[in-house]
Amino acid sequence: MGRSRRTLPEELLLLALDPATGTTAQPQSLDLGLAGAQLVELALAGRIAPDGDRIAVVMPRPTGDPTLDSALELLRRRGSPVRAVHWIGGPRLGLRQTYLSHLERCGMVHAVESQMCGVLPTTRYQATDTAISREIRSRLDSAIRTGVPPDPRTAALAALAHAVGLGKHLYPGNEGRSSRSRLRDLIRHDPMGGLVAHAVMDVQNGVGAPQRRPPAPGGPGRPAATVPMRTASHPGPMARVAAR
Repeated sequence: MGRSRRTLPEELLLLALDPATGTTAQPQSLDLGLAGAQLVELALAGRIAPDGDRIAVVMPRPTGDPTLDSALELLRRRGSPVRAVHWIGGPRLGLRQTYLSHLERCGMVHAVESQMCGVLPTTRYQATDTAISREIRSRLDSAIRTGVPPDPRTAALAALAHAVGLGKHLYPGNEGRSSRSRLRDLIRHDPMGGLVAHAVMDVQNGVGAPQRRPPAPGGPGRPAATVPMRTASHPGPMARVAAR
């Protein structure tokens, strides 16, 4: 791999890989988690820092990781601190596949071509070095079991794992309920990890999404429709705002 330490997005993805099926758990929320994990990794590298609920670039120098540096450059181009929820909720097309391909090039996973329902071609990924996945999982298990405050990297990984819903994947069933609860509690041990994890959950819940202005009555080129007045005793139905 060329370096002794894996990045948080890589570790989160390895945690989400199901060794039995070769698929990733929680794929939709995992995409959000990977974007959030990039922010935490950049913060650990001293490139960005929290500014309230926003993210500010404090050192634009590249890290040497192409995927992280791409995110850093996008943040730099914003010119001002960006809300974490807006960054994580933005388009991140292909981010999961980017990291899967990277792990494959590093020899940490291998792709297995198969067919879904015997017809549709699909690709599954199997870990080639299960010791790495076991080491990542062991750090979480140790933090949960001992109750000792973990290091910031492990605390952030736990917060992200909880935020994307990996708790039921890692600690299933009723017997895993207390472990899932302690996994959630680890969110408080790293401020940046906590900020990002809450932003991931807010995006999933539709919180913080920019409001879209409704079209003018009648639309362009059409006369405005006459809206009947309603009395206070007979209010109209509340308009529903569709979450992105």
